[in-house]
Amino acid sequence: MNLPAPLYDLQPWVEHYGTHVARDLPLPAQDNLAQLLAQSASRFAKETAFTTCMPNGMHGSLSFAQVDAYADAFAVYLRQVLGLAQGARVALQTPNCLAYPVAAFGILKAGCVLVNTNPLYTPSEMEHQFRDSGAEALVIVDMFADKLDGILARTGIRQVIVAEVPQFFSPVPRAVIRGVMKWWNRALPKITVKHIRFDWALAEGAMVRQRDNVDVAAFTQGIGHSSLAALQYTGGTTGVSKGAMLTHGNLLNNLTQAFAMGRSHIEEGKEVVLTALPLYHIFAFTFNLLCFYTVGARNVLVPSPRPIQNLQRAFDNYKITWISGVNTLFNALMNEEWFTAFPPRHLKAAVAGGAALQHAVAERWQSITGTRIAEGYGLTESSPVVCFNPISGTHKPDAIGIPVPGTGVRLVDDAGKPVALGEPGELIVSGPQVMQGYWNRPDETAKTVRDGWLYTGDIAIMDRDGYFKIVDRKKDMILVSGFNVYPNEVEDAIAKMDAVLEVAVIGVPDSKSGEAVRAYIVPQGEGLTEEAVRAHCKRLLTDYKLPRNIEFRKELPKTPIGKILRKDLKAEYQAKAGG
Repeated sequence: MNLPAPLYDLQPWVEHYGTHVARDLPLPAQDNLAQLLAQSASRFAKETAFTTCMPNGMHGSLSFAQVDAYADAFAVYLRQVLGLAQGARVALQTPNCLAYPVAAFGILKAGCVLVNTNPLYTPSEMEHQFRDSGAEALVIVDMFADKLDGILARTGIRQVIVAEVPQFFSPVPRAVIRGVMKWWNRALPKITVKHIRFDWALAEGAMVRQRDNVDVAAFTQGIGHSSLAALQYTGGTTGVSKGAMLTHGNLLNNLTQAFAMGRSHIEEGKEVVLTALPLYHIFAFTFNLLCFYTVGARNVLVPSPRPIQNLQRAFDNYKITWISGVNTLFNALMNEEWFTAFPPRHLKAAVAGGAALQHAVAERWQSITGTRIAEGYGLTESSPVVCFNPISGTHKPDAIGIPVPGTGVRLVDDAGKPVALGEPGELIVSGPQVMQGYWNRPDETAKTVRDGWLYTGDIAIMDRDGYFKIVDRKKDMILVSGFNVYPNEVEDAIAKMDAVLEVAVIGVPDSKSGEAVRAYIVPQGEGLTEEAVRAHCKRLLTDYKLPRNIEFRKELPKTPIGKILRKDLKAEYQAKAGG
């Protein structure tokens, strides 16, 4: 018997919010993000806002007041010097470094639209995003600016601003870092396109602001909750990257929702958050950047978490209280002797998202650090937070927790009808954090947002308490002799082996069963055999879920945030099979 929609709408999860979580979502106090940023800078002016920590421990920092002043200068540069209009798109393509928050906040304060761009994109991927978004200006890190050769003329970008990772460092460490790069034979590529240096743009903006007595707040006059704030491009893990239109209201409401679940655990002005995930990704952008800037936290930025040892100096030198990550990042840390021998002493909580958190990883993390990984769930299209496992109160392992306040969630079948309690169905979401749609793609928007509900493509189940568990991606489900097999379940079983470092599971064609389970495994050391894996799986899985084929690898393809790319493994298999 199907569970009627009204029973989902009764929201049984509300009973597990606890006394510190408001059942009704309050309206954001600000009209737009620029107001929020200015208020935080005023409240915590003298405190350190951001620190870029290099792998060798060299660092540079900016206070809240400095970030605010530089962001204002950049806003003036965009509007008064370049002459961009309110709503113009500005692309930002840097790794985690001090230039990122200055540029991002400057774009928002200018009343422009932020277009987050992966700095590791190929030239063709860059061209697609720049053209699709209609970006008129670009802030790009110097290490990758040579990729602009040959594509810039085919975009609408009319000004390139070049930043660097050690931006705002004092002269000595800045010079040392450049020297180390040359020693590693990583000399910066020559930039042949016309451009201006980021510090020059800031200087010009500051000069114009002072000369003309520019009121930066006037740039966002008329910008409210329905105004576009960012074009956040989907990761492309399931197809062509699309620009999710996130408004100021989407992001402000999602901040309010996140704070409703966890603010009682945050001490304003005293937190230190480690940001290893890239800020251009929606998870780190909302959670690490916006949330923790709002509460006056120090944000320790790591330009690249690979190799994972790049995080050691950040843990050594700063009293990290919060960290966000994906399953592969937590797993990698626990395979480093420097981390397990001296786990962080000040850590309050770790927050996981972006991919399924494996049970074995969560258990081991808690045994090593003494803190829990609070798993959550979200999407680019939902700004991103939808569900969150309460940091205090009822915590259910292997679950993504409960919907944040103001969020409607249902599980439906292929016909869009609610499924019975405990049965798997596609998770659909409604709430103030759901995007306006995909930029210039009304057809894709119509497929994804229907009657106010965002169809996520993720299969989940709900228990009687209103806690949700993601079973798998709808597109990744494997059909073996008519039975549904979810790769997450098989991966979780294999990951319980101590000899397994990483695992990915896909479905491949099979003449007898339609599809068969194929596992790709990165072993921990040597000696792991297919026979041992099969014997282990037989103890945990029914026969049709067992991997028919097993392949050992040195590494698995991943997105920049560490999510394993099953689609790449599928494409590779199909290419070989076709050959």
